[in-house]
Amino acid sequence: MRVGFIGTGTMGGPIAANLLAAGNQLNVFDIDRSTTIPLEEAGALVCGELADLARESEIVMMSLPGPTEVKFVAQELLESMFAGQILVDMSTNSPALLKEIALLGESKGVSVLDAPVSGGVYGARKGTLTLMIGGNKTKFEKLKPVWDCIGSNIFYLGEVGSGNVAKLVNNMLAFSIMMTNAEALVLGAKMGIDLNVLWNVVKTSSGGSVTWEGGGRAILKDRLPPMFTVDLACKDIGLATELADQVGVDLSMVSRAEELLRKFQNEGFAQEDILATIKALEKSVDVNVRGVWKE
Repeated sequence: MRVGFIGTGTMGGPIAANLLAAGNQLNVFDIDRSTTIPLEEAGALVCGELADLARESEIVMMSLPGPTEVKFVAQELLESMFAGQILVDMSTNSPALLKEIALLGESKGVSVLDAPVSGGVYGARKGTLTLMIGGNKTKFEKLKPVWDCIGSNIFYLGEVGSGNVAKLVNNMLAFSIMMTNAEALVLGAKMGIDLNVLWNVVKTSSGGSVTWEGGGRAILKDRLPPMFTVDLACKDIGLATELADQVGVDLSMVSRAEELLRKFQNEGFAQEDILATIKALEKSVDVNVRGVWKE
């Protein structure tokens, strides 16, 4: 297929690389041209304008930071797209905005799907992402070869925007649990518990989770590069609480996690990984959690 891909950064770059490796003709665009160089060297065509990419692609995919960028890029693309094309937004986004974009696409005969992902950079590189997809089911099924290039867990949720409902639910849970996990490690450290033993206890007990196992290990190893920044976490959890407000659902627990994340955002952690906020908790009670991992 002739696939256009916009946003070839931390997540988009590996996803685009897998599409190219599977034999698709790939057209790419990013305002940071340096991110497109590896793809160009592998055989992708770098487009100088969004309009060029739109005209030369059967399917156009976006992996962008958030709603503001998606709205701008989608409007630009739809000026040049034509009936029969498919526009896929892989960003974590507002379901309401996606419905607006879908209506605009419908007026031109362009189908719009949302396909946010989970699995992080590792999953993007390995092609094992979880995809949560909303939109026309026939178009969803038509793009099965595309989904199979980039994910191993493919879910169809329903109408456009429903993929992002699932993604926001997932992320609000993940962030809330991450905040709780950090506090649990600090409490254990303050009480003198061996954190390696505590990590194994929780991993094999009712408090365990993928987030505890992977995130807890990363904290104890002090391997906390900015893979998912506090800024991005605030954006995502804010979209979740905004959606809940719109439909009258009380998210008291999640709202508290959002308050904590925004506090950390304002205290200098904006561009650090969400797990790196453990540094502030360590300092507040004078304990050491990071770097105590024992193989």
